[in-house]
Amino acid sequence: MLSKKILRRAAITAASCAGILALSVASLWELDRAFPPPLPAELTVSTEVQDRDGQLLRTFATPDGYWRLETRLDQVDKQFVDMLVTYEDKRFWDHEGVDVLALARAAGQFATTGHIVSGGSTLSMQLARLIEPRESRSLGSKIKQMLRAIQIERRLSKREILERYLTLAPYGGNLEGVRAASLAYFGKEPKRLTVSEAALLVALPQLPEKRRPDRNLQIAHAARDRVLTRMVSSGLLGEREAARAALDDVSGLRRTLPALAAHAAYAMLPKAVPGQPVQLTIRKSVQEGLEQVARDAATKLGPRLSVAMVLADARTGDILGEVGSANFFDASRSGWIDMTKIVRSPGSTLKPFIYGLAFEQGLVAQETLIDDSPVDFSGYRPKNFDMGYQGDVSIRQALQLSLNVPAIRVLDAVGPTRLMARFRQAGVRPTLPVNEAPGLAIGLGGVGVSLRDLVQLYTGLANGGKTHTLHDGTEPANAERTTATILDGQANWQIIDILSGVKPPEGALQRGIAYKTGTSYGYRDAWSVGFDGRYVLGVWVGRPDAGAVPGLSGYVSAAPILFEGFVRSGLVTVPLPGKPPGVFSPKREDLPMTLARFGTGSDGLVQATPTEPAPTIIFPPDGARVDLGTNSADASPLVLKLQGGRAPFRWLANGKPLTGIDRRRTATWQPDGAGYSTLTVIDAAGRAASVKVFVE
Repeated sequence: MLSKKILRRAAITAASCAGILALSVASLWELDRAFPPPLPAELTVSTEVQDRDGQLLRTFATPDGYWRLETRLDQVDKQFVDMLVTYEDKRFWDHEGVDVLALARAAGQFATTGHIVSGGSTLSMQLARLIEPRESRSLGSKIKQMLRAIQIERRLSKREILERYLTLAPYGGNLEGVRAASLAYFGKEPKRLTVSEAALLVALPQLPEKRRPDRNLQIAHAARDRVLTRMVSSGLLGEREAARAALDDVSGLRRTLPALAAHAAYAMLPKAVPGQPVQLTIRKSVQEGLEQVARDAATKLGPRLSVAMVLADARTGDILGEVGSANFFDASRSGWIDMTKIVRSPGSTLKPFIYGLAFEQGLVAQETLIDDSPVDFSGYRPKNFDMGYQGDVSIRQALQLSLNVPAIRVLDAVGPTRLMARFRQAGVRPTLPVNEAPGLAIGLGGVGVSLRDLVQLYTGLANGGKTHTLHDGTEPANAERTTATILDGQANWQIIDILSGVKPPEGALQRGIAYKTGTSYGYRDAWSVGFDGRYVLGVWVGRPDAGAVPGLSGYVSAAPILFEGFVRSGLVTVPLPGKPPGVFSPKREDLPMTLARFGTGSDGLVQATPTEPAPTIIFPPDGARVDLGTNSADASPLVLKLQGGRAPFRWLANGKPLTGIDRRRTATWQPDGAGYSTLTVIDAAGRAASVKVFVE
């Protein structure tokens, strides 16, 4: 015999149904006019920052601290929607807010069993409860919820009701809506869900805290299985399909929501309009790859060092990926500073444009010889990075080896003012010291540019000499965009051809890209900028506080990141442009006399005579005893160093030539055994120097 308490609860539920049915149409209309539901035209949702294709890059919590992403039906797996309606409100598409049959069934089950077997609330009633939480579980609250559901049905279409429910449904903690839940629990948007995932998302809103998989995994697992069983009994799933889904694990991990392109995303916040996503030109897959490269590189580089990267489409100026720091939240690396926009010394990265102007003016050819030796420009004495000199080198070699003295010789001929004017024409305004005119020092980094500036200049090299203003979507709507010529087509190709021959950093594969590196004064900034036939990637490495980093260099520190960045971007390499018609690129023996050698006279082209001193071996010193551990299996080689002389150099040990001829002023020698040895070096002019050492 049923208890009086159970019968009383059943009677209350039945009375709720009767109360709704007893209301006349006129009464409902009057109530609807007098007490409209709190149904805002727009929901308060999280601000979304999307990529160029509408994929979520980053989202920001609502003012009340919830992750609540606006959801449209076309953003959700259809099978999930079908399962939700079947489980929660199978006559959803037919009723007008209240399903009287479901209420009667729920009341009968409760009266028979003494506990709730299935609820009678429709999705419209649940939406009413979400927008106007009830204060108690009284009969009056239930009736009010039913009335609100009817009112909602009068104002919203069935599709709109579903979309609002899918946006507001609770999923545990501060997760609201199916999109936030799917991203947090599965790491993906709910557009494509497995049967197991869909079943879990159907089950969670009934008891979101109790069934949270990140806290109560077994309960979540059981709730999912009950949904699968119900889907089989309703005919929506076959037994085998449900059984396979039940074998899938339920992950107990709650992931963080997407947080890509932090600096650009925060810059977009002032533009955000509630309920309207803001969009960047960034491509999500590219951004993910670059951010991972930056994090990995910073870990290897060590504490307080950061990495910034910009990848742009040279044909449009669209920024497809930008990393302002290795980790936005890493205070030790000042991660909140967007180093893509900070002005720093660019080192040698401007040299290609110096030589480009010389090609434009017909001052040089690739095989034109230029003297790399000490020189004085009215008190300015540039020195090479390794403090050595190569003697006679070709223009091609001078740029590929990034020699400083030849670059300044050429800049002196083309004019620093002309170089700066060309930069301004391309939309980049390098920063000079206050009240100082452009001087020769700008060729070696004596000027300030940002990483974005540098990439913008290099878009010209990748785009036939035409630069485009870079943009990522954060700029004001009326921001000026320019398209300008940085170099003419023929000169531009000469630079591409030279830079494409630069050796990749150790361990990197040749990807058909041209690139240049640079290191600023005092080892504060390392740069590498590379490009193929369409895309330009720039890399900066250093300390945000501009502190010196001993050993930092563009080739060693930044170039490997550049090559890895191209790989991880996922972009298909576009071939570099071919040689345009009419380009003058003769062999050295075919050069006319005026292009055979570049000099320092007023016309920039005079015959020069050697001025460098004879070679001198500075290590090992003559008569030194050197302990290399020659009696052990892992004996060390001896490093040889020289000063002066004209490259290339040939080394001999005890009259036997060492392998090859080298332009560098260092070499290594592996002795055959202990004892006295004579080391000799011969330069290109036939001058020689020797030392005698004792190897132990």
